[in-house]
Amino acid sequence: MEKAKEFVRHVLLVKFKAETAPDHVEQIIKDYSNLVNLVESLKSWHMAKDAKIINLHESFTHVFELTFEDAKGSAAYMVHPAHLEFHEKNWPHIEKAIAIEYKSTPFCT
Repeated sequence: MEKAKEFVRHVLLVKFKAETAPDHVEQIIKDYSNLVNLVESLKSWHMAKDAKIINLHESFTHVFELTFEDAKGSAAYMVHPAHLEFHEKNWPHIEKAIAIEYKSTPFCT
């Protein structure tokens, strides 16, 4: 059996600060989504609003899921100038965040 590709996923739950205007939040999201065009190792970018942790009300407003081909790609993203610039510019608008990174593991029965 051929081995399945084991992508690295980076999931980020975010709560934007209340004083950050909705149109500014939308611009931050557009800028964030554009990183997929600027960072070669970032293979896909997805988001959703009103993120919830089941049975735990933490009031996160957005969830983002980034996919990398491998751990080296994720590491390259973390130090990429476009990511660092985005982070420095927009981190002041974040009230809280949780990041989870994992390598997808194929499961066969």
